[in-house]
Amino acid sequence: MKNLNIYLIDDDEAVRDALSLLLQTYGMSVENFRDPATFLAHVDPQKPGCLILDLRMPMLSGLQLQQKLLERGIDWPAIMITGHGDINACRRAFKAGILDFLSKPVDEQVLLDALALASAKLDKTLEKAEAQKLLAKLTDREQEIFDLICKGFGSKEIAAALTISVRTIDAHRANIAEKLETSSVADFVRLQLSGNDTAHP
Repeated sequence: MKNLNIYLIDDDEAVRDALSLLLQTYGMSVENFRDPATFLAHVDPQKPGCLILDLRMPMLSGLQLQQKLLERGIDWPAIMITGHGDINACRRAFKAGILDFLSKPVDEQVLLDALALASAKLDKTLEKAEAQKLLAKLTDREQEIFDLICKGFGSKEIAAALTISVRTIDAHRANIAEKLETSSVADFVRLQLSGNDTAHP
């Protein structure tokens, strides 16, 4: 988890200072903000990270802040912390997609375990986004051929299935390899699985 970006938003300065110091000792980069508005004004979608959000804050709650981020297309893993938690608040947090719900004072190991899960989830989110970005470069015909390659078909089989020449298929394969920055079938399958929102079944 070293070099993991952590964004800590809590209106309690003592909590911010204590958690920032703790996480920095584990090599994490921590930026803390005293309120959601300040964070929203500074958040950079190009610097993804994990969120630690206080549940109750003036103006915007942690859940409302998460919703604002989602509206901007920022879907980073979030951990909710609170000194006033209850079952209903916990249920709302999980229903909203919060990864974990921790009570103050936050237990060090529990927080580290939650951040390990958040880091793994962030990695998957970024991998998926990169795969979708690459797959979006393909034309409809290239996507069709790409899907058949991923199913294990060779150029001759694909040419027969689509009633076009093997030479045309090979030309498409070259274009696909250039756009996806790899010619490995194993990499093709990995990209398809990672970006399954855009890959055809």
